[in-house]
Amino acid sequence: MTAMPAPLPGGVGMSHISAYEWEAADGVCGGSPHLHLACTEAYVVTAGRGAVQTLTVADGFTETPLEPGAVVWFTPGTVHRMVQGGGLKVTVLMQNSGLPEAGDAVFTFPPEVLADPERYAAAAALPAKEGPEADAAARRRRDLAVEGYLTLRAAAEKGDDGPLRAFHEAAVRIVAPKVKDWEPRWRDGALAAAHRTGEQLTALAAGDPAHLAQAKVTATGPSRRGGYGMCGRRDEYELPGATLPYYGE
Repeated sequence: MTAMPAPLPGGVGMSHISAYEWEAADGVCGGSPHLHLACTEAYVVTAGRGAVQTLTVADGFTETPLEPGAVVWFTPGTVHRMVQGGGLKVTVLMQNSGLPEAGDAVFTFPPEVLADPERYAAAAALPAKEGPEADAAARRRRDLAVEGYLTLRAAAEKGDDGPLRAFHEAAVRIVAPKVKDWEPRWRDGALAAAHRTGEQLTALAAGDPAHLAQAKVTATGPSRRGGYGMCGRRDEYELPGATLPYYGE
């Protein structure tokens, strides 16, 4: 097993989000609704106000307030949309060393887009890292995701989870060809971290302090500030085992 160098605790990924302030078709300002298929995600709110809107089969539509000090997390299959209430800033923690940005995310585009892999990839991609072209593409992507999301939400509010289940099935079809490529990131990140803990516990039980002499300190900062994430402008860490930027396929 080849562990990632100096991963964050537990092999988590991290970024800092300032929620988009673009107004969507429903009059709400916020990000691009999407879900993850293999990763739990957590929001740690550091400033401002807002909410996260979610759709699940179990609970339908819910809206959870976000304010400084709040910690909200959601498991795979949760459609989520970060919405702006004023100056909202969130530190995002994600499982599996940035896997959500490495492919474990599917936008809630309308069914006809989800059904066409090439069309989906084109709609999800950003043509540049920054500048007017990237800004326009990120906003188009957000608007298309909101279009599909509002249909899912309307059905859920009527007690019909059929469209959401159909979206889950479409999302799995989109990511299935990529899963084999995800396994090394999980194996060399989160799984390797768990194995290291097991080895250390065994050593401690045997009275062996050898691993303590290998202690080190690692410090870093964002590789780029103000990138275009799924939920908002992101401070990104383009580092092994941290958080990769999401640019689409």
